Amino acid sequence: MPAKRETKRNYVYAVGRRRSASCRVRLFKGDKESVVNGEVIGNYFPGQVMRKAWLRPFEVTETLGKYYISAKIVGGGKKGQLDALVLAISRAFSKLDIEKYKPLLKKQGLLTRDARIRQRRMVGTGGKARRKKQSPKR
Repeated sequence: MPAKRETKRNYVYAVGRRRSASCRVRLFKGDKESVVNGEVIGNYFPGQVMRKAWLRPFEVTETLGKYYISAKIVGGGKKGQLDALVLAISRAFSKLDIEKYKPLLKKQGLLTRDARIRQRRMVGTGGKARRKKQSPKR
C-alpha cells in the first residue's frame, strides 16, 4: 500500500488564461517571496511596468505583504503570461472572500477574461488569416 501524502491545503488555487498562456496560481498567507516557474517573480517579470501589473490585485484588495503566490505559467509570450497571472491572482482573491474582494476586483476589471485569441488561417488565403489571393488582371 502506498504511503499517504499530506493533503492539508493552506492555499487558494485558481487558473487564469490569456491568448495561449495558461497560469495556475496558489495563494498563500504570509510574507514570503512570490515565485513563478521556480524563479523569483521580480526576475521572471523584470521592469517597473510588469511589476505594477502583477501587484495590482494586491493593491486593490489592500493585502500587499499579507499574501504571496506560487505560480506555474505555460505558453504564450511575456505579456500574455502576465495578463494570465493577474487574472489568476484576482480569481484566487475572489475565492478567498467573495463578499469582500470580488466587488473591488470586478470594479477594476481584473476578473474579466480577455477572450481574444489568434485567428486561424483560412483555406485559400495564401497562408495568412485575412490575406486574399491576388486576382488576375487579365
